[in-house]
Amino acid sequence: MKRFVTSPLFVITSTIPMIIVMVSLLKISLAGDHSPSAEHSYQDSASFVKRIANKNGPTLGYSSGSGIKIILINGLAFKDLNRNEELDKYEDWRLSADVRAKDLASKLSIDQIAGLMLYSKHQSIPAASGGFIAGTYNGRSFIESGANAADLSDQQKEFLVKDNVRHVLITSVQSPEVAARWNNNAQALVEGTGFGIPANNSSDPRHGTIADAEYNAGAGGSISMWPGSLGLAATFDPALVEEFGHIAATEYRALGIATALSPQVDLATEPRWYRASGTFGEDPLLSTDIGRAYIDGFQTSRGDKEIVGGWGFGSVNAMVKHWPGGGSGEGGRDAHYGYGKYAVYPGKNFENHFVPFVEGAFKLKGKTKMASAVMPYYTISFNQDKKNNENVGNSYNSYIINELLRNKYKYDGVVCTDWNVTGDETAVDIFFTGKSWGVEKLSVAERHYKILMAGVDQFGGNNDAAPVKEAYNMGAKQHGEAFIRARFLRSAVRLLKNIFRVGLFENPYLDEKDSKKIVGKPDFMTAGYNAQLKSVVMLKNRNNILPLEKNKMVYIPKRYTPPGRNFLGAPIAEKLDYPINIETVKKYFKITDDPDQADYALVFINSPNTGGGYNSEEAKAGGTGYTPISLQYGEYAATNAREPSMAGGDPLEKFTNRSYNGKKVKAINITDLTMITETAAKMKGKPIIVSMNMSNPTIFGEFEKYVDAIIVNFSVQGQAILDILSGNVEPSGLLPFQMPSDMVTVEAQFEDVPHDMKTYIDGQSNAYGFAFGLNWKGVINDVRTKKYKIAAVK
Repeated sequence: MKRFVTSPLFVITSTIPMIIVMVSLLKISLAGDHSPSAEHSYQDSASFVKRIANKNGPTLGYSSGSGIKIILINGLAFKDLNRNEELDKYEDWRLSADVRAKDLASKLSIDQIAGLMLYSKHQSIPAASGGFIAGTYNGRSFIESGANAADLSDQQKEFLVKDNVRHVLITSVQSPEVAARWNNNAQALVEGTGFGIPANNSSDPRHGTIADAEYNAGAGGSISMWPGSLGLAATFDPALVEEFGHIAATEYRALGIATALSPQVDLATEPRWYRASGTFGEDPLLSTDIGRAYIDGFQTSRGDKEIVGGWGFGSVNAMVKHWPGGGSGEGGRDAHYGYGKYAVYPGKNFENHFVPFVEGAFKLKGKTKMASAVMPYYTISFNQDKKNNENVGNSYNSYIINELLRNKYKYDGVVCTDWNVTGDETAVDIFFTGKSWGVEKLSVAERHYKILMAGVDQFGGNNDAAPVKEAYNMGAKQHGEAFIRARFLRSAVRLLKNIFRVGLFENPYLDEKDSKKIVGKPDFMTAGYNAQLKSVVMLKNRNNILPLEKNKMVYIPKRYTPPGRNFLGAPIAEKLDYPINIETVKKYFKITDDPDQADYALVFINSPNTGGGYNSEEAKAGGTGYTPISLQYGEYAATNAREPSMAGGDPLEKFTNRSYNGKKVKAINITDLTMITETAAKMKGKPIIVSMNMSNPTIFGEFEKYVDAIIVNFSVQGQAILDILSGNVEPSGLLPFQMPSDMVTVEAQFEDVPHDMKTYIDGQSNAYGFAFGLNWKGVINDVRTKKYKIAAVK
């Protein structure tokens, strides 16, 4: 028996016993206090979100204005998403995600499949008024338009409707409530379009810390704050990381986010690589275990949120990156830039970089079994193509995707390119340029076609369906219509399965009140803060100076930040200020600006930053532009660097040798070293404690002898550091990678090999190697070090 229902409360009669299905109404404010204008009239479709609770089935959510109706069969409710008054297989939540995805894919036009293959550029909520993520509202900036923060921008409406985009990358959001309302607006719009395919919103990692924020037990926050990826690794605790994944996924879903563009399981075997800070370190086993736990936490729904096989309304798809590993860029340079496009393998260790993927991400302990998506890196894996001998970016390389990932390792999930790989390169030193490494001479459409033929499903950062449709025509011409349509259908099924499995087809809508309660709830904030504490590593504690006695007098020198630009090219303002929230410090110690009055000095520094290995001014003056990346603060002269480089070549360069041998560099933040030496002179032998926020391995020989204690953190709140220093919490973190003895060993190590440097040995004869750390009793030797240190030695 089948009936269409529009009433908010109804009784179903059928041949089975009577079932009452309740529909609750959630009022959604879409245009602030004013009525929707003609320009925002589409938002009427989300004015009310209706919910229908199925007994022993999912609760359905839909917009009253989207045009869809409810089909009733044997007392069960289903959404008629394509409005054909029939229950199609893809609308039947009783069927498997695979069956539903295949049914829906078979109905889609090539234009609609092309839209699924797109992944939007970065979207902030509300849209920014300027820059690369700028957007407009009725042709005006957000501030000028009078729009509500949750309104869709002109660009968002266009790519959702015109280009059929269903994968949207979300960056900053004004608040959880605004994120929830924006999600509901977007879902209502697409629900009333075509086959009603919901938006699968995604995010890069968003659980970092605000350094000067104060933690108060029992208080909530904007979102739970956790240590950076290296900090998660420094706990050496997969169970903790799995719980992080579960909490982060819960907050993501409350923000309308169903895909995480993480984790980054690249092995940081090249210590100078800028993106080492986003990894779990250099060790294959640790990265495998931490990465696996991270994905299990994100993807596994618990309790009544599970639909089937671990997937459900609490799941977030994990897009593990970057296949086949991006941590071996020559000289430490990064492939976001043309000057860093080459990954090299002097140690012939290419396949070792697969381990966190094939033994971790593809062999989960949880019921979801494997990461639902993979992102290849920008790099050209130099001379690793054993079939076609192509040196092209990984997303273009059929050997790396089809032969290895798909065929050898049997991965049949979504493969999505990194962002903007199909764009044109305009300069080797600009972040926001196209990154079509190795295929620069192909047209944009030809690049899309080559990527599809390599086995990739989706194009990161591309809102425009036109080149995808051109690629289809190329395939039809070369292989015939049947072949290329079948190829498109394979990708469509993979992409749709990830939307079905997380329950978005049943209910993509949020209650903004619930979102406000969930995101940053006190229990989540506490879990994140405790993880921060467990991630701090103590390297030195001469004469057991730590923990410090509370309420003693401390001197904290101000830290100078020179003007410059960050990794994205955005300007960094010059400033001289305290490096930690002084009001928080006052809860632990007394503060003086006079070193003579101090009992201790606390010096807060960042690890050395010498830039990305390229000097644009030198290049403009006629040089190659290539410079060393150093892990020390003071001037470094590269006298034994590789000559010539292993790899090189770019259409915008007239040479192929990228060696920097004979050149010099010093850290942009060299004043951090000066701050230590000057403080040592001022303290006249009184204890000095250094706290370093570490992004890369560091050469400690420049200053270790001047200080009494060293603790290292990986982007935690300042309060967590003070809790360690004052003895409220005992340090338990371990180093996730080696600390080199000097730059000679850095130059001698192979970019693709872990644990191959001579480690630094301090004045207490402790070697700062992988898995080293101190607690109050001395060197930590426990089940963690036994497992991972021994494996690393082998």
